[in-house]
Amino acid sequence: MGTRKSRGGKRQGSMGSSPEVVFDRRLMEQQLAAIGRLLADKEFDSIEEANAYLQQAMVAGDLMAPGPRTPLEEAQEVIYQAMESGGKRRMELARKALKTSPDCADAYVLLAESTTDPQEARRLYEQGVEAGERALGPEAFAEATGHFWGVIATRSYMRARLGLAQVLWYLGERQEAIGHLQAMLALNPGDNQGVRYLLAGWLLATDNDIALEELPVQYPDEWSASWAYTKALHTFRRKGPGRAADAALKEALEVNPHVPRYLLGIDPLPKQLPDYYSPGDRNEAVSYLAEGAEGWLETPGAVEWLGQSMVRLATSAAKPRRRRT
Repeated sequence: MGTRKSRGGKRQGSMGSSPEVVFDRRLMEQQLAAIGRLLADKEFDSIEEANAYLQQAMVAGDLMAPGPRTPLEEAQEVIYQAMESGGKRRMELARKALKTSPDCADAYVLLAESTTDPQEARRLYEQGVEAGERALGPEAFAEATGHFWGVIATRSYMRARLGLAQVLWYLGERQEAIGHLQAMLALNPGDNQGVRYLLAGWLLATDNDIALEELPVQYPDEWSASWAYTKALHTFRRKGPGRAADAALKEALEVNPHVPRYLLGIDPLPKQLPDYYSPGDRNEAVSYLAEGAEGWLETPGAVEWLGQSMVRLATSAAKPRRRRT
């Protein structure tokens, strides 16, 4: 049970994942947090003035940020060490972080990612969400709603909440899982985590057509396999096989042509999910199906329509056009 990648990005760790040490994109936040501590000690009249200060400090080689100042900041530094480690060492460091500060949400996230027991993962993610809420306080939720991810301190909470949503879905508590994703999008409409893709698939699987139709309105410029194939399946479910569904499928094929080959069993799915993907490639197709195949398989006639429509589109493309005389 994995977590959603950002577009073109590396997967966040998944429950029971291999202890193999790979670069963890979350480590990129360490420098951002240090810069945040540096700027917190200064007073600037504008963002431009703060940026100018940082540029001058970098050029002069004088970008010395203060170290952790609170138990939570100390615990987060330990978590960054854990993210560079694997196996038992990773878990030891996560537990050390919790001893330093029980409000370290990322520590619970790392522990949850390491277990193969979904109930244990649920408990840990719930603790992570609670820790994040304590650490942020109600003021942060009031002030940062609408641009939540832009505040570095919120990200461990958002990771814990996404993990909790996914494990709840896995355990069959679907409406509660959907509620978490919808709340996350309300906090952070920019959706840096790609929550909207997961939500679209879940709304399809639960026949929540009203919410599904409202979701694309928030992201009119969206261009991804997840969005395009969700639209195609939704069109088929509403209107059945025909021109409208075929047109939606044709648009989806232009976004990513590989999805039907995997869904129809023409190409075998890899045993492991890819670490990275790019728009339109095979990895994107595999990543989409890891979360979106359920809707296709549970919709009566959808896979059969997909196969028949693919044949019609291929036959139409192969027909020679008559020359005008």
